[in-house]
This record gives sequence, C-alpha cells and structure tokens, in this order.
Amino acid sequence: MLKKVLGLLVIGFAVYYLLTAPDAAADAVSGAAGAVMDAFGQVGVFVDELVA
Repeated sequence: MLKKVLGLLVIGFAVYYLLTAPDAAADAVSGAAGAVMDAFGQVGVFVDELVA
C-alpha cells in the first residue's frame, strides 16, 4: 500500500514538474540519459582493457 502511494506521488510530481517547467524537465532527462550513456561507455572501456 505504502509502495503504491509513494509511486503515485513520484509520478504526480514528475507530471507536475513536466507541466510547470518543461525546459528544466527536458534538461534533467537529457542529463540523465547522458549519464547512462557515459556509464555504458566506461563499461566498454573496462571490457576492452580486460581483453587487451
């Protein structure tokens, strides 16, 4: 029950943030996507170094 309520609150906040500050929300998503891509790139470098 608590998990569901917290999930709904998080989703509600995300929708509110998206509607009130779309530029900032887009920047946040872009930054998060960039961080994920950087992390995958670093894993690739790690694997390359293991193989070499």
